[in-house]
Amino acid sequence: MGATRSRLLSKALLTAGIVAVLGLTACTSGGDGDGAATGGKGAATSPSGQAAPKPPAKITLDPASGAADVSPAAPVKVTVADGRIEALTLTNPAGKQVTGALSPDGTTWTVGEPLGYGKTYTWTGTAKGTDGKSAPITGSFTTVTPARQINASLNVGDGKTYGVGMPIAITFDRDVTDKASVTKALTVTTSVPTEGAWAWLSNRQVHWRPKTYWAPGTQVSLVAKLYGTPLGDGKYGAEDRTANFTIGRSQIVQGNTQTHRLVIIRDGQQVADYPASYGLDSDPGRVTNSGTHVVMSKHETYSMSNPKYHYENVVVPWAVRISNNGEFIHGYGPSVPEQGRRNVSHGCANLSPANAKVYFDSAMVGDPVEITGSTNQLGPEDGDYYDWAFTWDQWLAKAA
Repeated sequence: MGATRSRLLSKALLTAGIVAVLGLTACTSGGDGDGAATGGKGAATSPSGQAAPKPPAKITLDPASGAADVSPAAPVKVTVADGRIEALTLTNPAGKQVTGALSPDGTTWTVGEPLGYGKTYTWTGTAKGTDGKSAPITGSFTTVTPARQINASLNVGDGKTYGVGMPIAITFDRDVTDKASVTKALTVTTSVPTEGAWAWLSNRQVHWRPKTYWAPGTQVSLVAKLYGTPLGDGKYGAEDRTANFTIGRSQIVQGNTQTHRLVIIRDGQQVADYPASYGLDSDPGRVTNSGTHVVMSKHETYSMSNPKYHYENVVVPWAVRISNNGEFIHGYGPSVPEQGRRNVSHGCANLSPANAKVYFDSAMVGDPVEITGSTNQLGPEDGDYYDWAFTWDQWLAKAA
C-alpha cells in the first residue's frame, strides 16, 4: 500500500511539471513576443498570418486629367506615392516634349518651362509601385485661350541707376479689371529693407514707391509674372517683365517760387543755390505746380511750343523734364534779369545757361524736385510721375 501511494505521488508530480512547462511555452508564443514563431516584432500580417501585400503606385496628376482653362504658368506636375516614376513625358499637340525635372527620390516630375496658351498637353509614362508592378501614367489637360493677350512696359531697366525718388511704373496697353490678380504677380525685392506698396493710378498703370525716399545704394529687383495671369474680361498677360537696377546718390532739388531760388541738396549737404524764375503767378495756366516732382528725362537742347501763349519752337539749353505737363528746369538767357527776382516763365524753372549746365550734369532720372510756394498743386493731370503728391495713407488706399 505504501509503495503504491509513492508511485501515484511521483506520477502526479511529473504531470504537474509537464503542465508548468506547457504554461511557460504558451506565455512566449503570443503575437507580441520576440520568438521566431511570430515572424519578428511588428511584422505586418494578414488575418491568415501571412505578410500583408505591398501597395501599388498611387498616381496624382496636377492639374487633373481633363482639366480645362489651365493657366500656362500654373505649377504642373505628377506625383507618385508608394512607388517611383519610371518614365514620363508631357507633349504638346505637335508632339514636342515639354522640359521637366524628376525629383531625386523619383516621386515627382515637374514641368520646367512655361506652357502655351490654348493647347492640349498629354501625359505618357509609367510608375512602379512598391508591389513591384508597373502602372501607366496617362491623361491630358488644356490651357486657357485668352480673349486677348495684353502687353506691359516698364519705366526701369536692367543695369540702370536712378534717383531716390524713382517710382516703379508698369503700363499696360489695355485696361486691367482684375487688378488683384496682377498685384499678386508683382514682386519687388530690395537689398536694404524698404517699406513700399503698389498703387493703381489708372486702369492701365500700376506704380510701386517706397514710403519715403529710397536709401542711396539700394539694389532693386522687380519680377512681374504676367504671363498666364488673368487681367480680367478674358484677357491675360502676354509675357513676364523683369528689371534689376540701383538707386544712386541722394540729390534733392528744392525750388521756392516765392523766394525765386533753386537749391540742390546732395547726400544731405547743400551744394548749390541758384536764382530762378518760375511760372507767372497771376496766370493759372503758367504757374509752376507745387509738390514733389521727379526728374523724368534730360535733353541738351529742347524745342518748346505753346500755341495758346503764342510761341513755337523756342529752343532752350540743358533741359531737365520734371513732369509731363511741360514743366522743365532749363537754361534761358532772356529771363536772367528776372531770375531771383520775379516769376515770368510759362511754368518752367528758368536758370542762367551756365547754372543750368552745372545742374544738368548732376541730375539723374528719379531725382525728387520739391516745389513750394505756388497756388497750383501737382496732380494726375500732370503726367506719369506724381506719385509723391499722395500721402502714404492715400497711396495705400489705391491698392487693389
